[in-house]
Amino acid sequence: MLDLMKLARQMQGISQHLSQEAAAAQERVAAARKLLAIAATRQINLVEQAEIWGDRAPFTAAQPTEVLSLRNPVATAPEAHTVIATDGSQISPSHHEIAYCYLINVGRVVLHYGQSRFPLLDSLPEVVYRAEDLYLSRQWGISTEEWMGHRRTVAEAVVLAELGEAVHDSLTRVNSYADRVPVLALVDGSLIYWFLEALPGEARDRILPPILNAWDRLRQQNIPLVGYLSASRSGEAMNFLRFAACPFLQPDCQTHCGSDEANPADRAPCARFLPLRDATFWATELAPGERSPFWRSTASILELYGDHRVYFCYLNVGPEVARVEVPQWVMEDEALCKSALEMVLTQVQKGYGYPVTLAEAHNQAVVKGGDRSRFFALLEQEMIRAGLKNVGTSYKEARKRGSIA
Repeated sequence: MLDLMKLARQMQGISQHLSQEAAAAQERVAAARKLLAIAATRQINLVEQAEIWGDRAPFTAAQPTEVLSLRNPVATAPEAHTVIATDGSQISPSHHEIAYCYLINVGRVVLHYGQSRFPLLDSLPEVVYRAEDLYLSRQWGISTEEWMGHRRTVAEAVVLAELGEAVHDSLTRVNSYADRVPVLALVDGSLIYWFLEALPGEARDRILPPILNAWDRLRQQNIPLVGYLSASRSGEAMNFLRFAACPFLQPDCQTHCGSDEANPADRAPCARFLPLRDATFWATELAPGERSPFWRSTASILELYGDHRVYFCYLNVGPEVARVEVPQWVMEDEALCKSALEMVLTQVQKGYGYPVTLAEAHNQAVVKGGDRSRFFALLEQEMIRAGLKNVGTSYKEARKRGSIA
């Protein structure tokens, strides 16, 4: 058990540390604000420098696609609109259980507003138990548990595309195309799958193409896709300001600052406002309901995305400043992008600080302790019915579930 008396002695140190960090954060914000003003006057030149010298920098810096001084108000969505979302959960495999398998559960949510239509709230479970599926990733040095998470990401995208097509067909039957209500496809988290960078090419080809194909299906239905990041810790936008802070004529980081231990990158002349996060900075710049300019992410994995390259902005939804990501084809359609942002903001308002569809999709997907027990009980019954003997958990698992003392 956790000894709270021993823990209480450490609380004072934590509170003092957080107070010091809050004061330091204010200084970083002030420095970043000055650099933003400088960057706004040299924006075109800085973007050109970032394109030329970006591959020599030890950091990933996004590039602004709108003027840096932009603070755009976002309206609320029209009364009649529809939002769809998916989220996933899983039961991880364990050699101590009665069978080595895992379960992926994808929650589905469709909420219609101002249309007198019933919502959809359910989940789609999938059990993976065949050896060729369980051990496929071992050839690439990827554990079964990690591969399960990647498969869940694919399942969430595919189910979202299926939902989009079904909703589009149902709305088309009810209304003409001109009168069709706007639809939003919402994803919890980033559209940039950073984990793909570390995967071998053959493994990546089994994950990314199905996801991009699902996004294509949404595009064909003219349904904008949005990734919503709460409490984002990204610093891509702030990293762009490092080009404005560079004291050298050419921002060649490897030549001027290097990356060795004697002169690490975080002590470079351009890094005096780090580790300031984008969301922390934009929280001081945006009024509730306003968004920042859009930025184009330069993450290397996006070279494989084609015309699904990811753009993002920061939106003050009231309780927080969230990072909102869209694919390139949404960004290029001004009306579609504007409609998507309006529905995102309305979703947060309806969810009292967090998009209601994402919260409900999570609730539909999450596998609780009781669900896990019932899953393995159902599996045990099926194995006994099939005539298998010595069905049960390992002695280690059995003892961990109850204390002798």
